[in-house]
Amino acid sequence: MSELTQHPWFFCGIGGSGMLPLALILKGHGAVLAGSDRSRDQGRTPEKFAWLEREGFTLFPQDGSGIISADQVLVASAAVEDTVPEMVRARELGCPRMSRAQLLARLFNAAPRGVAIGGTSGKSTVTGMTGCILTSADRDPTIMNGAVMKNFAHADAPFASARVGQGDTFVSEVDESDGSIALYRPAVSVLLNVSLDHKSMEELRVLFGDFLAAAAVTALNADDPECLALATRAKAVIRFGVDSAEAEIGVEPGSIIEGPTSLTATVLDRRDRSSHALTLQVPGRHNLANALAAIAAANAAGVSVAEAVAALGSYAGLARRFEIVGTSPSGVTVIDDFGHNPEKCAATLRTLKAHPGRVIAFFQPHGYGPLKQMGHELAEVFARLLGPEDVTLLCDPVYYGGTTDRSEGSERIIRMIREHGGNAEYLPSRADCGHYLAEMARPGDRIVIMGARDDTLSVFAREVLASVR
Repeated sequence: MSELTQHPWFFCGIGGSGMLPLALILKGHGAVLAGSDRSRDQGRTPEKFAWLEREGFTLFPQDGSGIISADQVLVASAAVEDTVPEMVRARELGCPRMSRAQLLARLFNAAPRGVAIGGTSGKSTVTGMTGCILTSADRDPTIMNGAVMKNFAHADAPFASARVGQGDTFVSEVDESDGSIALYRPAVSVLLNVSLDHKSMEELRVLFGDFLAAAAVTALNADDPECLALATRAKAVIRFGVDSAEAEIGVEPGSIIEGPTSLTATVLDRRDRSSHALTLQVPGRHNLANALAAIAAANAAGVSVAEAVAALGSYAGLARRFEIVGTSPSGVTVIDDFGHNPEKCAATLRTLKAHPGRVIAFFQPHGYGPLKQMGHELAEVFARLLGPEDVTLLCDPVYYGGTTDRSEGSERIIRMIREHGGNAEYLPSRADCGHYLAEMARPGDRIVIMGARDDTLSVFAREVLASVR
């Protein structure tokens, strides 16, 4: 780690969900950091950037003025265009550049024991759960997450998407969307699911198969046929699953009790036939599957199943993962959720539909490219899982500038939802969608605000709750 703290760093997009925790981890180890962010320049989420400055980060406008020395290492995601002023200035000075994924892989691979959480959906939750277990087990792990972990957030650390520990274990979610999953050398790999998102299924099978082969031991979802098909690539396997009778770590049939905001079940360790009572403070069968994944991951890292199950009783969840913003006096509940690909959206909608009440699903697509890639599958999810009384509402996709093709947008998705028999509406402006939600809401409704890559969605969710009061 010492070689990473010997020179100054500059983070372009320091407030992003992937960049912020990396900056926190580096600074926690003594590095000098500065950064810029377009969101700060545009006045979005000012409280986040005020907190970063209080934490000792020096922030600059995204105009290149923060790049002052060839000694600085510039960190930027692969999506940052070469015309951004920091990129231009760094080239002029000859500053070395690292991608977010390259830096994370350096940090992760330097740890004596790396636990890498991979899969199309559920990575942030399982990373948070695994980190919670290892912290409870006094392993003092470092945790890198893409979401704020409520177990580690407090008044002085409201954006706790990372935890800097002194133990030998580094827990991190790892991303397949840009192929960077190939950079990691985990002691423990966890594969949650393999489904369409940013890459084709053929590409995903190769990436995830190589990911399993790189680890000493793999925790694998036995309920997912695509995961099972890759099991032969792993050196050693611990299988988990809600439904599979072949899973070493599973669930006693008939033991699952779902509540609107919680879940209980009996976890079975079929290796020694022991059973363990699990209580989760987060709802949904998908979170039961996430819990089993975390139990298997922690077990592969040396924590007993009994200790792992007990620790999850205190797991408080993540920000924007089925986060209940509040319920109005008239009985309308607003939920803030990160759902943005077919699998994540389906998990959220299934959880909502497991309990009575109309569902109004507002969805802000997280980009024109992703919408084009998986629009058909998204439309099918909303049409299939929501009933005739429910409503899907879309605004235009997130767009912060750049050269992306914007020829196909949300109107196409609305058309496909209707073709599949769903009830869907489109309003280009998010503000207009907010007014529409307030007008149509009635007692007993659940309004879920869904989308990614936009921290202001949480602000929007609070505004919607205020408006239905």
